[in-house]
Amino acid sequence: MIRPIAVIVALVLGMDHALAEDAVPAHGFAMHGDLKYGADFAHFDYTDPAAPKGGTVRFEAIGSFDNLNPYILKGEAAAGVETLSETLLVSSADEAFSEYGLIAETIEVPEDRSWVAFTLRPEARWHDGQPITVDDVIFSLETLRTLGHPFYQFYYRDVVGAEAAGERRVKFTFAAGTNRELPLIVGQMPILPKHYWEGRAFDATTLDAPLDSGPYRVAAIDPGRSITYERVADYWGAALPVNVGRHNFDVIRYDYYRDLNVARQAFKAHQTDLRAENTAKEWATGYEGPALDAGLIIKNQIETLVPQGMQGFVFNLRRPMFQDRRVRQALILAFDFEWSNKNLFFDAYQRTSSYFAGSNLAAEGEPGAAELALLEPFRAELPPEVFGPAYVAPASDGSGSDRRALREALRLLEEAGWTTRDGQLVGPDGAPMTIEFLIDQPAFERVVAAYVKNLEKLGIATTIRQVDPAQYEARTETFDFDMITHRWGQSPSPGNEQRNMWSSAVADTPGSQNFAGIRSPAVDALVEALIAAPDRAALETACRALDRVLTWGFYVVPHWHLGATRLAYWDVFGRPAVDPAYGVDLQAWWIDPDKAATIDQRSKGVFE
Repeated sequence: MIRPIAVIVALVLGMDHALAEDAVPAHGFAMHGDLKYGADFAHFDYTDPAAPKGGTVRFEAIGSFDNLNPYILKGEAAAGVETLSETLLVSSADEAFSEYGLIAETIEVPEDRSWVAFTLRPEARWHDGQPITVDDVIFSLETLRTLGHPFYQFYYRDVVGAEAAGERRVKFTFAAGTNRELPLIVGQMPILPKHYWEGRAFDATTLDAPLDSGPYRVAAIDPGRSITYERVADYWGAALPVNVGRHNFDVIRYDYYRDLNVARQAFKAHQTDLRAENTAKEWATGYEGPALDAGLIIKNQIETLVPQGMQGFVFNLRRPMFQDRRVRQALILAFDFEWSNKNLFFDAYQRTSSYFAGSNLAAEGEPGAAELALLEPFRAELPPEVFGPAYVAPASDGSGSDRRALREALRLLEEAGWTTRDGQLVGPDGAPMTIEFLIDQPAFERVVAAYVKNLEKLGIATTIRQVDPAQYEARTETFDFDMITHRWGQSPSPGNEQRNMWSSAVADTPGSQNFAGIRSPAVDALVEALIAAPDRAALETACRALDRVLTWGFYVVPHWHLGATRLAYWDVFGRPAVDPAYGVDLQAWWIDPDKAATIDQRSKGVFE
């Protein structure tokens, strides 16, 4: 499954109940187990139905934008624009993967999950007043997977087709019994207005505000500098239980900044209202000052059950020098996490040793019988370590230059055919090893620089190339890099999106997340086993087996994780009493009228 971009949540699906032939219409659907919320629920527990509407909230964005269609590969989509479209179902942020009706009034799923049918709400409307129809839904599927981002071709690969099954009922049929999350995958699909897009080039960038149906519309754009959204006063779905207590801001504005440091300074000057902080040093020291001392700025680290996934320096296996696993293992040994955590991160992090870190999907101990059943057919192609204890990222002595680790790294490099000549590491052909680290934010340069020092001790010539976000996106989308830093986030219920991360089929597909260029029959098979898992136990088994193959494949230099979301915000917000288990739903926050009215008075003297 995929997660909304603007709301920091992860999802899990589940099944209310359904019969093989006569699927029972239900108000929602869960991937595994039962729904938390019954058919008569009034609102999600992590929202406040009494939340006031009003006010303006200002967020930051980095770089620039030139496109208001977020569903294509071309261009840079404006921040927040993907939230304008609505879906058939909407996820609950306090369940692992459950979805409830939004555009769809009911959902029907047979026991074998070979199809799904949605009955559309009669009141669902586009912003121009026209009803959302079955034709719109069918048009959306075909448009996304033929003209949309290449991701959609793979994500909806097992959807055989869609057909009208009544005036307001649409039925999707799936490929034979291998993909049990498809009812919810289709429920997440953005629904597009056929009457608007016909006659327009869907696969071309545009700065024309598209027609949508959600609670916000584009109010103003300053290309590359800012975009402003306004709440739709007569939004058709405002009273639905999934929306009660949400979408409280009258105006949402994103201002663009050159980099994170500039954005942070703008926040401290109250040019923006809230920011997520991903840098440990800045979280520890970057907000100090009179505004923080006076309680005008609030720092809040919110714990979450969202799996942390994997972040690391990614090897591009399309480069010949990284194709030997021993080379990748050697370069992993050269990274001193313990030194970095102490000297750069204020000991804030845990070392990551799993692609599903922070969850029960991570491999532990030795593989059990169920995992071995999945792994054994590939024993000949897999490293023997896969069949032993789970991977643990190597620990150093914390000196910044662990001689033992560097000696072992050099041994592995020599074993792989590399030798040191005049202080340079050269391959069998005499060519030196050179690595360019591609980054788009200056804040990360200090982290890379600490690693580079050890690589240079091994005789590796390194450069750090900082480019602007647009160039970075273009180069990573076409895999034009040696090494980058990337984080693959995970949800509590991994599914179809894993194909886009690891499968051989997308290794050369522009825009895929298989940045490492992994091509492994074992990985391909385990991804399909994960997608086809008939129950939660089978899903967990497949994830753990996949985790073993990915970690022992040495495709990244593992970084670190936190298990929480760091938010800094000015004291103008109201918040529900309960945070969702799987993230932070900022759309459930609101501008507190009293706080907002007095913020200037309370700030008097702070900036003088």
